Parts: sequence; C-alpha cells; structure tokens
Amino acid sequence: MPADDTTAKRTPLYDVHRELGATIVEFAGFLMPLRYDGETAEHRAVRTEAGLFDLSHMGEIFVTGPQAAEGLDYALVGELSTVAVGRARYTMLCAPDGGVLDDLIVYRLAEEEYLVVANAANTATVRDALTERIAGRFDARVADRSDEHALIALQGPRSQEILSRFTDAALDDLKYYAWRRGRVAGTDAVIARTGYTGEDGFELFVAADDAVAVWNALAGAEGVTPAGLAARDTLRLEAGMPLYGNELTAEITPYEAGLGRVVKLSKPGDFVGRQVLSAYAETPPGRTLVGLVARGRRAPRKGYPVVASDGTTCGVVTSGAPSPTLGKPIAMAYVDSGAVGGELAVDVRGRREPVDVVDLPFYKRS
Repeated sequence: MPADDTTAKRTPLYDVHRELGATIVEFAGFLMPLRYDGETAEHRAVRTEAGLFDLSHMGEIFVTGPQAAEGLDYALVGELSTVAVGRARYTMLCAPDGGVLDDLIVYRLAEEEYLVVANAANTATVRDALTERIAGRFDARVADRSDEHALIALQGPRSQEILSRFTDAALDDLKYYAWRRGRVAGTDAVIARTGYTGEDGFELFVAADDAVAVWNALAGAEGVTPAGLAARDTLRLEAGMPLYGNELTAEITPYEAGLGRVVKLSKPGDFVGRQVLSAYAETPPGRTLVGLVARGRRAPRKGYPVVASDGTTCGVVTSGAPSPTLGKPIAMAYVDSGAVGGELAVDVRGRREPVDVVDLPFYKRS
C-alpha cells in the first residue's frame, strides 16, 4: 500500500514535502519525508553547512501548576526541579522495573510550566504515564498539545549564521540546552539550542499554522538543504545518540545503555523506579552498549547477531549503516560485558564480518 493511502497523520508540512519531491514513508504513525534528493548528500550538508528537518511528529506535553516541578521529579528519573527557566534537560521516563519507556527533553518555560518533548511513537505512553503519576498526587496538570505545534530543526555548522538572518532573538549567548522566545520569519517561536545530529543547531517550536512560512523562509536560504529521516538516522548514529526502539526499550535500563548519569539517585524524595534503579547502579551490567566499526564494506544492520571468536553469539546490533563521514560501516550493539575485549564479528546474512570495538561517539564536531 502506498504510504499516502494509509490512515497515518500528516504534519503541517506534508504538502511542502510532496512539492519538494520527497520520498514519503509512514513513521511512528505519521507520513514523513525519508529523503529528498538523497540521504548521503543531505547528511553531508548537515556536517558542512546546514540541514532543515521537519520534526513535527514529536510530542509536546505541557506540565503546569504549583507542583509541576515536584510532579516531574517523581515521574521521571531526572531532577527537573533544579532546571532553571530558560534551560532544558535530557531525561527518561522509566517503568517501575527500571526499563526505559521513553527518553525525553524537558524545557522549563516558567516557574510553574514545563514542556516535555516525547518521541512520536511514545507520545501517548508519556502523556498517560505523566497523568497517572502526577494527577491526584500533585497540584499540577498534564496537557498533550502536540497537534497545536510544529517543530522545525536547523542543524549544522552554519545554522547560527543562517538563523540569525530570520530572527530578532540574540543567538550568540544562547547556550547548548538553553532556549529563548523570539520571532522567526515573522512568527512567534521558542528557539532552543538542541538537536539530534551531533552538530550545532536549533529546534524551533512554532504554531502549527505558522510552520509553512517558517520552513519556506529557512529552506530558501543559501546553504540550507532539506533533510529527511534517513539522514537524521545516520547523523545521530555517527554521534552515538540512542534511538528509542533500537538502543532504548522497555527491556533496557539506563545503566545498560551507558546513560546512568541521567538517573539522579541523589534527588530528595521518591520517584518511580528508584529502588530498582538504585540496585542497578550498584551492579555491573551484564551487557554493554558499544560502537562497532566494520573492517569490510558490508554494513551491520539492526538485529544482526554479534559473535565471539569461538562462534558463539554474544550480542546484537541495534543500529547500523554506512557512515558518510567516516567512509566505513558503523553500528551500535549490545554485547555481553565479558566479550567486549575479545575479537568480534557481525553475522551479516550468514557471513562473519570482523569489527573493531570503539568508544562512542564515532564522530564529534570540533
């Protein structure tokens, strides 16, 4: 069935993507651009100039009220009450057994107002969990306002230079994981210095009705290339950034993912999963998320087994692709902790392809 014939939702920019000739696919319940002229060119544009992404499938959930901070401290593993107005923090929603239900960015918009940005496929899960954990326990309200918003990302080394032509907001002193309000292409926006590519960049929250005007203004600027989901995936993979459903799932704890730092066991009071996560913090994980670089040309892909020198399976690839920046196939994989120091290979359709274990990320901007 063609993607356009499904019942999937359309972002406010759907018609723009069609006009640009994008390959449209269904992703997380939305019709999204996979690529425009080619993912490799789009990937390289982000690494060298700037790429423009439609992220309007992401969820925007607002938590407001006198006890919004306390409620989020209880519902999430991070200490959101210490986030200053104007800043943001990466955190997670975990199940009582410690498994990751979603990874999130939380923006503090005011003393009693937070914006929780969820992955598209998990928006309902996050909304319902926050409602269950906060409503009735704290003086705070949870509201899913995803349909009211569009989210556009401008990412790349030229992103500040380009965005500055279209906004009245000062960008020079806007720090990483900080935000401020401003006008972009004549419309109100929350401008955040966040992103998922490993490059400098900005994420722009605008009203859904204003999305086309903002996109068209930025897309028409010299040095800007529209980029789709395929380029976004290889960019985040090079940067060693986890993808929910791949590196993060309800069966994986933050500690196994190498992200134990986001669990704030030092914060006062109880939070969902504290007891179990405290135990995980004291126990070396049985499996470790590692980076793999293939010695050959065949790319490891999600689900491919990782095998030890004796031929036994010791892990599984969670994400893999040819790296346009490194010029080699790369992957992230969960590997039995005891096997990490040995010779490893990936079973690529019945053929063992030797790999080297490397520290994450594969790529870090200078």
